[in-house]
Amino acid sequence: MSHDQHSPPASEQAAAGIRLNHTAVHASDRYLSAEFLAVLLGLEVGKPFGPFLPVDLGNGVTLDYCEKRDEPIQPQHYAFLVPEDAFDAVIARLDAVGVTYFADSGHTDPGRVNHMFGGRGAYFDDPDGHNMEIITRPYARP
Repeated sequence: MSHDQHSPPASEQAAAGIRLNHTAVHASDRYLSAEFLAVLLGLEVGKPFGPFLPVDLGNGVTLDYCEKRDEPIQPQHYAFLVPEDAFDAVIARLDAVGVTYFADSGHTDPGRVNHMFGGRGAYFDDPDGHNMEIITRPYARP
């Protein structure tokens, strides 16, 4: 089959309809971790769904917190694109609850934000050590 110069490749056409719907986030206490993130981001924790406790991010993606108690939690990284005014509110909430935020992913520059890609960003740990990030501009990808 020949490829029309004006239509995107088949891989791009297929990807256009694919979206992340939900992902499981392991936690030692699903209620504590879900509530921690929901409060900081100004969201709500949903009703339990089997072993999962959902936090709906409002863009069609849900973080489904589930407990993992038989082995240590393997920390993951989650980045949240937030509006400018929401960024300030999250930083204020982090300060209010005494959670240190950092300008860098390695957590070596405490109490500061970064200014990558023309926006602002900060990193902080959740109760299980997941490296959470808030950004106001998406990363510029090559």
